[in-house]
Formats: sequence, C-alpha cells, structure tokens
Amino acid sequence: MGTIFAAGGIVMWPLLGFSILAIALIVERSLFWFRINRRQRPVMQDILRTYRQAPVDVYPKLRQNVNLPTARIFLEALDIEGASPKQFHLALASAMQAELPHLRRFSTVFATIISVAPLLGLLGTILGLIQSFAALQLGDLSTNTGAVTGGISEALVSTAAGLVVAIGTLIFANLFRGLYKRQVALIQEYGGQLEILYETHYERQHSLQEASLMR
Repeated sequence: MGTIFAAGGIVMWPLLGFSILAIALIVERSLFWFRINRRQRPVMQDILRTYRQAPVDVYPKLRQNVNLPTARIFLEALDIEGASPKQFHLALASAMQAELPHLRRFSTVFATIISVAPLLGLLGTILGLIQSFAALQLGDLSTNTGAVTGGISEALVSTAAGLVVAIGTLIFANLFRGLYKRQVALIQEYGGQLEILYETHYERQHSLQEASLMR
C-alpha cells in the first residue's frame, strides 16, 4: 500500500485526508441513524398511546427520549399551552423545519468530497502525464524509461484513488439521503397522528368548559 501511495504522487495526500474524513463521518452518521431506527417506532407508538389516554403523562416520556428527533419536535410543539389546532399545526411544522438540518448534517461535506476527489484524481493524471512527457528525450528513450513509466503510474494510481474515494463516499451519502427521506416521512406520519389526537383532546376540553358554564 505504501508503494502504491507513493506512486500516486502529491495528490494522494489530500485524497488520504478526504478518505479519513469520509470514513469518520460515515461512522458517525451510521451510529446516528442506527440509534434512531432502533428505538423510534416503539417509542413513538408508546408516546401516541399515552397521549391518547392521558395527555399530561406524555411529557416525561418525551423528555426521556429527547435524543430522538420526533420526540424533540413533539415536545417543542406541545410546550405551547392552550394553542388551537391550527396554531398547534404551525408549531409542529416549525419544529420540524428546525430539526431538519440536524438530520441532513454533513451532507454538504459528503457532496464536496464526492465532487472534489475525482478532480484531484484528474489533477494527478495531468501531473503524471506532464512528468512523463518531460522525461521523454528524442533519440534517448531507453535512458528515461523509468521516469516515463513512473509518470504514467502516477497518472493511473491518482485517477483510481480519486474514483475510489468518490464512489465509496457516494454510496454511503445516497444511503443516508434515503434514511433522511424515510425519517421525514415518519415524522409527518407521527405528526399527523398527534395532530388528530390534539384536536380531539382540544374539542373535548372546550365541550366540557362550555357544559360547565351552562350549569
């Protein structure tokens, strides 16, 4: 590996930095999505069930699971006391919009690595070809064979390394993008169920208040 790395030329160093960064972010995002997907569905079903039976009891459960994005969204929206169903819908939508950047975290870094890594490989190709042509001397090709082949080797290795870094990062970036879209769909699903329960609870409270006033 050290020989291959050395053969790739100077562009191998930024490609190495990009690969280390990509691996670190892939590990972080993988753990992030694993924790969410492992716990979210049973937790949110329990929260919705609790809110249906006793709305007041849902707050401790939301605070216990505040590391889940859906729980943070619900908690922020439910903290607005006495909100009408329309106001609650707006609060839920605003909380969801505030949470989306956390779900898309590092997407710009992934896109940068995917775009720049092949360009660095192309730069290595050009530098390798320049080295090869500079080593060529008409009438004395046998003397400079090593330099010519070294330049060609640098061109090929740097191109391959840039593509490997870009392709590997692209695969995981698309995987995380799919998980993000799935998460948004689940938030909308659970949010719609909470809105229905909130509106039902709100109308029930107002009916009881009107009945007590009539007495």
